[in-house]
Amino acid sequence: MELKRVVVTGLGALTPLGNSAPQTWQSLCEGRSGISKITLFDAGACRTQIAGEVKDLDVSSELDSREARRLDRYTQLAIMSASEALKDSGLDLTTENRDRIGVIWGSGMGGMMTIERELTDFGKGDGTPRFSPFYIPKSIANMGGANISLHFGLKGISYTTVSACASSSHAIADAFNYVRLGKATVILTGGSDADITFSGMGGFNSMRANSVRNDSPETASRPFSKSRDGFVLSEGAACLVLEEYEHAKARGAQIYAELVGAGMNADAYHTTAPDPEGNGAAKVMQLAMEDASIEPSQVDYINAHGTSTPLGDIAEMKAILKVWGEDAYRLNISSTKSMTGHMMGAAGAVEALACVMALRDGIVPPTINHAPDDEDEQIDYRLNFTFNKAQHRTLRYALSNTFGFGGHNACILFKHV
Repeated sequence: MELKRVVVTGLGALTPLGNSAPQTWQSLCEGRSGISKITLFDAGACRTQIAGEVKDLDVSSELDSREARRLDRYTQLAIMSASEALKDSGLDLTTENRDRIGVIWGSGMGGMMTIERELTDFGKGDGTPRFSPFYIPKSIANMGGANISLHFGLKGISYTTVSACASSSHAIADAFNYVRLGKATVILTGGSDADITFSGMGGFNSMRANSVRNDSPETASRPFSKSRDGFVLSEGAACLVLEEYEHAKARGAQIYAELVGAGMNADAYHTTAPDPEGNGAAKVMQLAMEDASIEPSQVDYINAHGTSTPLGDIAEMKAILKVWGEDAYRLNISSTKSMTGHMMGAAGAVEALACVMALRDGIVPPTINHAPDDEDEQIDYRLNFTFNKAQHRTLRYALSNTFGFGGHNACILFKHV
């Protein structure tokens, strides 16, 4: 069968860098850090006391106070990003067939704040199981996407992908496939997570996974630098409106970029560590390009998973070199996590947004916090990691990598229009 073309017609975001897609993109281009001291809870007893928080969250434009109390923070973030993306797309829901508009969302952890609060309150009691009737509906990982469908009355395909840090990239890949197969006309896709909690930070600290650079939050995330000491936990959400091209064209919609390929596979190597040779990561990038019927030589920019972990950054570098060889040195590569931190299940969506905007504007956002005297002998610095300053460049194709605990790999590929 002939596959339909899929385009991006709307964007929304709430991140540590800004409470909208334009604010987030401007901050990325300017090389700002969104990392600061934790304010969402008292982190004084934690090894790590920094994170990437969404600042001044105000949901009142979409949710009244009663509705907001019934939703976990990660769901509030989901609804707000979807609202922005819908408005940006110009879709008129009063005239559209809502049976053909779906939601495929990603979340790595779900309502972690609700879970921690409910269990903490239970632990302070006498053992009688007293829980809020909203405990389960607030906490389960599908409720971000489910509440987008409910809030906007969207009756098409609706479900959630859960694959740790790859969750929202898997959601975008699935949405892409459903639209190009003609199973939906429009799908709101992306992801949200809000895991900055005492137990969330404590769990990652026990794994020695996150940075402990508490005295310098803004420089804590430093992908591809020798002194990197782990990722910085962050929260946020991003939504992309994926639309069938002919439908978008017929209504005169703005088109940011075309989504042309997706790859998904598994390392099958270790629960939390990447394949040290980057084999799964290399293969998933090849799968995305094969899906789009393009050659590696046509890709100009890679938004790297680039978490600022000792093992992960090297494995991803090896994967890029496996696929591109000597041609890799003409690529722009950057890790926007150096600015946003790691938004877990929302990471892939925010980084997809960065690829879309990079293609539109011809700007590659930087990898910040690198110094010339902080080079790792295991990293090939002939590669252009776009250190410290955005670079202007005409871009044809941009590729976004996300790799999650459990060995989940996803790669999505966008084309300039």
